[in-house]
Parts: sequence; structure tokens; C-alpha cells
Amino acid sequence: MQCDFDGTITEEDVSFMMLDAYADGDWRHLFREYQEGRITVGRFNTNAFAMVRADKDSLLRIFKNNIEIRPAFEEMVDYCCNRGFRFVVVSNGLDFYIKEVLGDIGLADIEVFSARTSFETGGIRVQYIGPDGNHLEKDFKAAYVDSFIREGYRVIYIGNGTSDIAPAGKCSHIFATGTLLDHYKHTDVDYTAFTDFHQVIKGLGLL
Repeated sequence: MQCDFDGTITEEDVSFMMLDAYADGDWRHLFREYQEGRITVGRFNTNAFAMVRADKDSLLRIFKNNIEIRPAFEEMVDYCCNRGFRFVVVSNGLDFYIKEVLGDIGLADIEVFSARTSFETGGIRVQYIGPDGNHLEKDFKAAYVDSFIREGYRVIYIGNGTSDIAPAGKCSHIFATGTLLDHYKHTDVDYTAFTDFHQVIKGLGLL
């Protein structure tokens, strides 16, 4: 199973919380460019986080007591583990906060593929490295779906956003919420809507 992070595992987008607090520039203008298809999500994150002038500890404090995990996430991970399903998080978000959140809820061992970050004097450097080890400017999530399919996996996708549309379309089944759900409501693709992970568990039992 391939699962998004921001807005899927978490109720809100963690990266937006940090950008609102510490970005020294109009990051929302960049976000509009991404939404309009003028730049890739990778370019958006790279440029937006280059505006951030804060250390790692300061950024982590922004969300430490404010993040809500979508209900029954831990139960869903246990469900996958007990049935021998490989569960991975593939996210356009940043590695340092994803690992921090998962560690805080006792799930530090989950496989995570996300933007690699380094804290530098000129801002946060963000890099997307694909499954082949090469730098990617776009299609990060789709590259991992393709890689898992080549390895022989039947991939089930869980996501919520615009950047999940392309990778989800490659998968055997889709669990969708948010913008991803809005997209699939207007197609004939088989999907399952969810608002919490109890519904994902139930849906997995029916596949």
C-alpha cells in the first residue's frame, strides 16, 4: 500500500503550517502557480522552503501540539502488518517532520520516501530522489508506484490531493478523500471514499 502523508495521514498539511510561520516571502503565490500547473510540486516545495529562515527545532515546535492524526491510522497500519501487506508512505512533504510525527505515535519503523532536506544558511534545501537514486523534478509519487509495480506488487493507493491523481490512476484500487475524492467522483474509476482509516480497513477487507 502506498499512502500520502500531509492531509491524508494528518488532518492538515504540516508543511503549510511551517511556511505560514517562517517563510520569508510569498509562498502562497508559488502554491497558486503549482495549482495552475505552471510549476511542479517539487519546484514549489524547493522554492518555498528556500524562503524559510529557521532551524529544525523551531520548525518542529510549530506543529508538535497541533497535529491531528486521522482516526484509526495506527489500527490500519497494524491491519496491514498482520496480513503481510507492505505499507509505505510516499510524500512530497519533507523527511524531517514526517519521521518526527510518525515517531511520536510509535511508528518510526514505517518505510518513508519523501523530500530529503538539509538545513543551510540560505534556507532549507529540498531534493526529491527517485527509486533509481536520481534527482526528480516531477512525478515523484508516480515514480514509486511504477517501481513497486515493476517489483511485482499490486499497489493500493491512499491519498487526498492534486498530486495524488496521477499516481493513484496507476494503482489497483484507490482510497480517496479531499481533492482526490472530488476528482474521482467525476470518473468511472473504481475507488473508495474515506474520512478516517476505519473505512480504509473495512474497504481492504472487501477487496
